[in-house]
Amino acid sequence: MTDIRAGERTLVLLRHAKAEPPDTGPDVDRRLTARGHADAAAAGAWLARHGLLPDVVLCSAARRTRQTWHDVALGMTGSPPEGGPAGTSPVVRFEAAAYEAHPSDLLDLLRTVDPAAGTMLLVAHNPGISLLSALLDPQRADPDGLRTTDLVVHRTTTPWSDLAPGAAHITHRHTARG
Repeated sequence: MTDIRAGERTLVLLRHAKAEPPDTGPDVDRRLTARGHADAAAAGAWLARHGLLPDVVLCSAARRTRQTWHDVALGMTGSPPEGGPAGTSPVVRFEAAAYEAHPSDLLDLLRTVDPAAGTMLLVAHNPGISLLSALLDPQRADPDGLRTTDLVVHRTTTPWSDLAPGAAHITHRHTARG
């Protein structure tokens, strides 16, 4: 796990990359487009450049979020998710509860993370992920929410199990494009 300096923890919220239109089949099975794959890899490269390699990844179980995570991992490391940064692998949890989740449901998921984790990545969907960002930092959240492959970095000194509304301020925003 990442060394937690002075109890600081980093939460990176990532809205999944660009997916096929909703009319292509069941929503949960929608795939990423070619642009989505490129953008997700660019998101991973941005995370690596900024030293934001996750200890834990919580990812919706929907196909487009799983594909987003796979491409993010490739962008971070140049290899599949099993071969993580510097020989380590993040703990990856594919969470069915993150699909179509309300912000309070996502917050409950975050609270279940190992307290030793210094950096966590959540890959999920709108509107839940945008509303979660606004819940954690209402003053700095983008009123338009997260676009596809938007990354929002929140920092907190609160233990994951105690994370509450207003307790994680936004330090960075980035829209990844490949």
